[in-house]
Amino acid sequence: MNDHYYSETPISLSKPEIYHSELRGVEFKMWTDHGVFSRGHTDTGSRELILAMDVEGAKNVLDLGCGYGVIGIIAAKLNPDAHFILTDPNERAVQLARRNLESNDVRNAEVRQGEGLFPVADEQFDVILTNPPIRTGNALVFSLIADSAAHLVPGGRMYLVARTKQGAKTFAAEMGRHLSAVTQVGQGSGFRVYCGTKI
Repeated sequence: MNDHYYSETPISLSKPEIYHSELRGVEFKMWTDHGVFSRGHTDTGSRELILAMDVEGAKNVLDLGCGYGVIGIIAAKLNPDAHFILTDPNERAVQLARRNLESNDVRNAEVRQGEGLFPVADEQFDVILTNPPIRTGNALVFSLIADSAAHLVPGGRMYLVARTKQGAKTFAAEMGRHLSAVTQVGQGSGFRVYCGTKI
């Protein structure tokens, strides 16, 4: 069986490595590894989402499918008064995300393992951020969009990034079935970032 970043338990040999970078005025260092998405660098989609997201004023924020945590960690740095939950089905990614919270001195966030919205089943959020696993297929991404909408408070926002050539506009249309005022808030390097609001 081939390893996949959306696998619950990666089978590839673990060989952690760290990289340093800066986005939105936040300097950060990230531990990454084999068997997780975007080993050794911040992927372009996450970068575009980070540049476009607005978490100011939010109190409860979810980084859905967090990988090793770069989106949630930078967001938590930008809004230290909010509480952040980072979730991912990949146990190696979850371990890395927890390590990265410590490495970046982020104290207003926690990491939970599980698929989709299951780890936060009874919770509501002001903002949900996601760079979804496009390669797993549209059906899964559509379900993540619908479930995310159900976990937003009235007026809450969902940010989603996707590659233009891999159906970004299709996902924006699906967001429009569950959220209002879906707009493109970022674009670059072949990716589009959309934001939708819950009425």
